[in-house]
Amino acid sequence: MDELDSEIIGLLQADARQSNRELARRVGIAASTCLERVRTLTRRGVIRGYHAEIDPAALNRRVQAMVLVQVRPQSAAMIDSFQQAAAAFREVLSVFVLSGEHDFLLHVAVQDLDRLHGFLVDRLSKRREVAGFRSSVIFQQVHDTQPIPLEP
Repeated sequence: MDELDSEIIGLLQADARQSNRELARRVGIAASTCLERVRTLTRRGVIRGYHAEIDPAALNRRVQAMVLVQVRPQSAAMIDSFQQAAAAFREVLSVFVLSGEHDFLLHVAVQDLDRLHGFLVDRLSKRREVAGFRSSVIFQQVHDTQPIPLEP
């Protein structure tokens, strides 16, 4: 990756909806060159996709929480199995596999506290591999999507 690629990535992180022509103009290259650069970055896995940022509250998911989960027994198969199961829960926005005391961090969004309680007690805790969990309700999200700083 060179400086031009870094500049393209920075501009796309700020506004992925800009046209290729606008992106090329902003970095000072031909549109065809810019398009090829973006395609190469995508093929190499640097750019993984383009997404709309959605407000969970606008979809009636006003309560969000972070849930730390421990699974037992510890094995690669159990980690993979729980990871897939957790990602399939409609309440779960993100799944993070961790090192340390807990094995997973789940970011969940639900309609209200009763739904959060139901998810934790009636669905999550009933999975036989779940040895324990701790949840923290998110009162306020101060910062959402931060562009990844690029090294020169």
